[in-house]
Amino acid sequence: MPDKSEPRLKPALLAQLPSRLHHHAYAVKDQEANRHFIEDILGIPLVATWCERSFNKAVGREVDYCHTFFAIGDGGALAFFQYADEEVWEKSKAIHPEIDVAWHISLKVTQSTFDEIVGRLNAAKIAFRQIDHGYCLSLYLRTPDNMQLEFTVDPPNAAEIDKMRRADAHAELARWLGGDRHPNNTDRPH
Repeated sequence: MPDKSEPRLKPALLAQLPSRLHHHAYAVKDQEANRHFIEDILGIPLVATWCERSFNKAVGREVDYCHTFFAIGDGGALAFFQYADEEVWEKSKAIHPEIDVAWHISLKVTQSTFDEIVGRLNAAKIAFRQIDHGYCLSLYLRTPDNMQLEFTVDPPNAAEIDKMRRADAHAELARWLGGDRHPNNTDRPH
């Protein structure tokens, strides 16, 4: 942890930031149950399935697995592993904390896609919740393996909000870390 008494040095940032999320991977128990949920219910297409075998250090043997990819509009993907080995599954499955609101992946969508997802979830009788954060409208749901997904719609003034938060990101973090915990989100409805 840096010494707070020393002046903060400007970090050496990458010359070129990562261009997009390539994929987000998660272990599932049943690829078909997951495919049905992601593709048939949510409408996100399966675009690749890789069937592989490799040495797994955790169990000390070759393990067969299936790795699926579901397309995101920017070329990235939601990816899922299913292992043909119960011990590897047990060692790979996610352990969800009791309070896990911070552990999720969020996908940006248009308002029409957001509304379509709401309709699909209602038709399939799948529970979800919506939160208007002010800086975005979010829909949260869980996959069959309890992964939390968020679909987010930006407001019309998203560029203004982004500019404001970029300008004060370091100052706001320092303020909060210094003990001043007052909220700075004045756009969130109460």
